Amino acid sequence: MVLMNYIALVPGEPAKMHFTDDYYMERHIYERETGKDKRVRSLVLWCDELNGEPAAKTFSILSEKLAAHITPFLPGKRYLNYDFIITQVGEGFTKDWDVQVLKRAEEQQIATPPALGEIGT
Repeated sequence: MVLMNYIALVPGEPAKMHFTDDYYMERHIYERETGKDKRVRSLVLWCDELNGEPAAKTFSILSEKLAAHITPFLPGKRYLNYDFIITQVGEGFTKDWDVQVLKRAEEQQIATPPALGEIGT
């Protein structure tokens, strides 16, 4: 049995995730389609719930298109109070993502740290 600590999306299958931390990481990847190595900046999110079950996994986003759905929630860790349902549609260069953002129930919400502009005011 292989245990994975990262989340791999399966085309057509929604994955409901709750994130608790984020960071960026530089990676070197090999693109099968072009046959070349490429340096990319990946958004990595720590996931503590996957499909309603406790988890301790990371979700790495290489696609700028997918990251655009998540980045508005990064300042002040606003994602703490939301669940994200992400469904990969298609594969290869034509793949896309359906992203639904759900506000968590009041009792599930986590106090978010103040934004930089709010500190000391």
